[in-house]
Amino acid sequence: MTNFDTHTRTPAPPSPSSELRAALGQAGLRAGVADTEAGNLVRITPLDPVDAQQLARLIRTGAKRTLMAARALRKICEGYRIDLPGLRVEHGRITLGPIRIDDAARLARLLDAVPQTTEQPGTPVDADTVKALLDHTFPQATGGGALSVSVRESAPGHLHLGSIDARTARRLIRALQF
Repeated sequence: MTNFDTHTRTPAPPSPSSELRAALGQAGLRAGVADTEAGNLVRITPLDPVDAQQLARLIRTGAKRTLMAARALRKICEGYRIDLPGLRVEHGRITLGPIRIDDAARLARLLDAVPQTTEQPGTPVDADTVKALLDHTFPQATGGGALSVSVRESAPGHLHLGSIDARTARRLIRALQF
């Protein structure tokens, strides 16, 4: 190894502002991006309406797989009569939202949850039991996918399901198809 080899440095990754500036330029959008110090917010100068519409289309195109997974998940859940009224895409993830305890129990059973042996058939299931079932079965059914399940005192009769990424949503869809 030469002295030159030991003192060469790998180039620093591009700053967030320069990366955004390059992407906007590649898309043919005319927008100024202010250079910022590390850790500060990146600012985009005002866009003309045509460029703003194009940017919105590009963002939607980039989010297409997530949107498609959300639609497919809603459709398969509706087929099983599982109501997820809060299902939406936000921040690049699919938020499942509130779910009735009976629907959550049905989801857990579809994911091969084994009900506790002390329950009698037809007995209503409590929120903590269903939460425990989903906490156990969801990662198994989705190949390790994580789902936050919470019991909220302010919403009796419901659980709140957190968000999942598109990949986990597709695995969940596959698990529900069989």
